[in-house]
Amino acid sequence: MPDLFLRLFTDPKDRSKVGAFAGIFGIVCNLLLSCGKIAVGLLSGSIAVTADGLNNFSDAASSVVTLLGFRLAEKPADGDHPYGHARYEYLAGLAVAAMMVVIGFELGRTSVGKLLHPAQVVLTLPMALALGLSILVKCFMAWKYRRWGKFIQSPVLETAAADSRSDAAATGAVLLSGVVETTLDWRIDGFVGLLAAVYVLWSGVRMAKKIISPLLGEAADPELRQRVADLAQGEPLVLGCHDLLVHDYGPGRRFASLHVEMDRREDPLRCHEVIDTLERRCLEELGVHLVIHYDPIVRDDPALAGLRARAKEALEGYDPRLTLHDLRPSGETLRFDVSLPDGVPEQAVEAALEKALPEYRLEITYDPVSGAGSSSPAAGTPTKTD
Repeated sequence: MPDLFLRLFTDPKDRSKVGAFAGIFGIVCNLLLSCGKIAVGLLSGSIAVTADGLNNFSDAASSVVTLLGFRLAEKPADGDHPYGHARYEYLAGLAVAAMMVVIGFELGRTSVGKLLHPAQVVLTLPMALALGLSILVKCFMAWKYRRWGKFIQSPVLETAAADSRSDAAATGAVLLSGVVETTLDWRIDGFVGLLAAVYVLWSGVRMAKKIISPLLGEAADPELRQRVADLAQGEPLVLGCHDLLVHDYGPGRRFASLHVEMDRREDPLRCHEVIDTLERRCLEELGVHLVIHYDPIVRDDPALAGLRARAKEALEGYDPRLTLHDLRPSGETLRFDVSLPDGVPEQAVEAALEKALPEYRLEITYDPVSGAGSSSPAAGTPTKTD
């Protein structure tokens, strides 16, 4: 269930309003935490507490980047960017992750200096209250960011949630070091600060890798691919589908293309109407701009059905993940497409087909399918039978 405040005051589909509220929320919380911890750290002489306060100040800057990222992502498409500007949101998340890495590095450098020149830190009541309150606030922020991020499928807010969890863990370590130094007189302030730095660095690098992946063009979510294929397969006139491609231009800006097979005897106008309906439903129900290519297939030719059965048997005998479509005989030539998963050699597939269909010269078009299993919609779906 989405956040009650957002349900009451914003449209759940309006990403910019959710992002703006999250950005302002982060700026206010982080600035308050930063001022409090820097003051306590300077008064107590704890480098770990002061560094933790500076980390919160950088988090406030990250919230400004988050706010700016949402605003830029909402810019409409133009001549230079026909698919919109939604990838600004990815860039904002990457900037937040980069800030985490910089802060982690600086915290580590400062902690090494404290290890080389240790000084006693006494845990005072104001320090304990400031650190304890900070942990609670950061846990609350992480929970809210994660909830809002899942609600609007935002990588920026998911990165902010990870950053807040890192901060809570780092502050917990600082509080623990203060307790140990005060009770046992062990000089571990620099050591704990170094551990916190490593954790912040690791979190920043991990989130950066997660955000860079869609920018480089990662494969679409298998669940989304399956839902698009299921939507098409749910139409009675659709006998099969294949060659599903999904392109991600940022949150809320996904485009896809798909080939659907229909009986050649069906009224073309009726097929066109069905395809238009499927494209609209895909946008309304899944948020994906879908373009469908119509493939008429022959079902009333026993000879062609026999060729298809022989080719299918040869493919499945070699690898169950292999599928074929667009089978078209032309004299002594047989043309068709084969969906080829990663790691399957074309030469071996061609040899198996030539053995099953020796009377034809084969012209095969291979459609690479990354990571597709036997039921992957990208690998093609079996044609329905009467």
